[in-house]
Amino acid sequence: MLAPVLAFAQSPLDKEISEIREKVRFVPEQALAQLQQMEPAARAAPPLTRGEFLSQLALAWRSVGRHKTALSLTDELDAYAKSQNNPILQAKALLTRAYVLSAMGEQQTSHQLAFDAEKIAANTSDLPLRVQSTITSGQSYAEQGNYPVALTELQNAVDLAHQVKDDLVPLASALNALTLLYTQMKEYDKGWEVLNETIAVSERLQSPGRLAMAKSTEYGLAIDSNQNKRAMAALLTGLELVRKIGAKSMIASTLVNLSDISLKEHDFARALRYGNESIAAAREINNISVEATAYVNIGQAYMGLGRLAEGRKNFELGLAYYEKAGDKPELQSLLAEYGDALERAGDYAGAIAAYHRERKLSNEIFESQRKKAMWELQEKYDTEKKKRQIEMLSHENQAKSAEIANRRLQQRVWWLLAVVFALASVIVGLLYRKVRHANAQLQVKNLELKQQSALDPLTALYNRRHFQEYMRSQNHLERRHPSGEDIVGALFLLDVDHFKHVNDTYGHAAGDAVLKMIADNLRVALRETDMIVRWGGEEFLAFLPAIPRAGVDEIARRILTSISSQPIEFQGHTIHVNVSVGFAPFPLAPDNTPLPWERAVNLVDMALYLAKAHGRNRAYGVHGFSKFEQTSMEDIEQDLERAWRAGFVDLSVVLGNSPDGTPPNNVVPLKSKSGN
Repeated sequence: MLAPVLAFAQSPLDKEISEIREKVRFVPEQALAQLQQMEPAARAAPPLTRGEFLSQLALAWRSVGRHKTALSLTDELDAYAKSQNNPILQAKALLTRAYVLSAMGEQQTSHQLAFDAEKIAANTSDLPLRVQSTITSGQSYAEQGNYPVALTELQNAVDLAHQVKDDLVPLASALNALTLLYTQMKEYDKGWEVLNETIAVSERLQSPGRLAMAKSTEYGLAIDSNQNKRAMAALLTGLELVRKIGAKSMIASTLVNLSDISLKEHDFARALRYGNESIAAAREINNISVEATAYVNIGQAYMGLGRLAEGRKNFELGLAYYEKAGDKPELQSLLAEYGDALERAGDYAGAIAAYHRERKLSNEIFESQRKKAMWELQEKYDTEKKKRQIEMLSHENQAKSAEIANRRLQQRVWWLLAVVFALASVIVGLLYRKVRHANAQLQVKNLELKQQSALDPLTALYNRRHFQEYMRSQNHLERRHPSGEDIVGALFLLDVDHFKHVNDTYGHAAGDAVLKMIADNLRVALRETDMIVRWGGEEFLAFLPAIPRAGVDEIARRILTSISSQPIEFQGHTIHVNVSVGFAPFPLAPDNTPLPWERAVNLVDMALYLAKAHGRNRAYGVHGFSKFEQTSMEDIEQDLERAWRAGFVDLSVVLGNSPDGTPPNNVVPLKSKSGN
């Protein structure tokens, strides 16, 4: 979120605070020293001046990473605003707290504070405050993914900002926020149009900091619209501007962005230079996040230069920060990048290890999200159940009250006894019917809950837990068909190739569409009796309980072809995806001892990683074992490729369609390197 840009009647102290306000954003260390120096006078000033001072002091502490101190000041500002019963101060207190909580990662609470602040500010005469509260509300909606409402808010902010006289800062802030939103929405033409106005207003302000912000926004828009040269030029201009004003935080982030774009241009030497410069800048302000990103970029640069050991060392240093911070989504994304970088560098074993770490993390995130959804569903169900119980108790209480009244009437008016009994019978009958109806609804809800707990909400496929329960209750044995064919089960594990690229390029809604398409195609490609499971984030598992052993490779080919031949139309874009597959007949029985299903799935997962490491859009199948007396299952599981090369495992590969859509030779048996 942006920090506030607020204005009011100008006294000498007000003007001094107004000048410091821009320093709070760009050079907070300098601003903090000046604010502390004026603190005695500011605390004795009139309410609006004192309130603005407290807001800027809180934001200065926020910018230097002292979040607890900043929160304490927002508490003081909030209490002061309430004591003054001043809506301007109340809105300002809410906004300031929203910015501090946003920096602390508490986005949900921050968003609600922003919405509350906008409602209060809308009824004040402080036009810059109304602009900033509308901007912050729009940014909050954008962070929630509600782009239509965010767009309306930010367009309103621009219209309001045009009404502010003698101050261009609110307009520069509103235009910059609107450009960022258009970038997120991938409305690039509109983004460039608004950016041009943003830069023009920033130049009229003659503020190097504001112009540097506009150049940073230009960089993001250029990167997203694949204009790398323009992005590089914007960063270099921005770097010159932020160095001019000594904005250390912006210097560090600009340098790390220069390192990143140099990687995209495959200029690894330049990426290394900017990466090292950004580490030095980040350490100066103790910005661990920028330092970690720089290490990741340096690692990729070293790999690009062929210095694999140094590359791995630096990349791992960057990953360690995200592991310590517990930022699982970002760590998952970086592990996928790490695997791709190692694969390009020819370190297939390292790439497979990175993919394993990424997959494990993906499954943890997926399981956490699934549990959260189940908790929410259970909470909703419990609420409805309690509501029904309260209604039943209410009816029971009414019945008891009626019974007491009837007894009194019985004592006083004996001749009405028959009528009272009749009424009581009717009430009891109605209550009995209601109880039966409530019990029937409860039974239906229980069945719905049981069914929902077994299904993935996005794809309507079975989930991992249901599959695990199913496999524990089954006894799968190989058998022979009357025709003489061996009938076996089979396991197929699929992973979407370059799924992160789909999400990054087209958005998570496009990723969801891809997952739904794959689920639909698997239902068509396989039989109704086959179990299809959403195994993880972009991973699917299919268990076929009974097929001819000789047909396992053909089913792998069918899965590859059915998915790669189905393009997805999404918001004017045509998206093509492929999958990589690991598969095996089931049960697998090395040394005539059937493997438990969990170890069989693990082996299939290793075959999937071989498919990933050797080009993707293909399926690797484990068909059996040889010379098992010379090895062990533990050794095979430790390195499947090495076991195959030593002749202990029989593999085959099924290739997917070529880029032009023509099918290749379908099945390629893989001979071990030992000649067996």
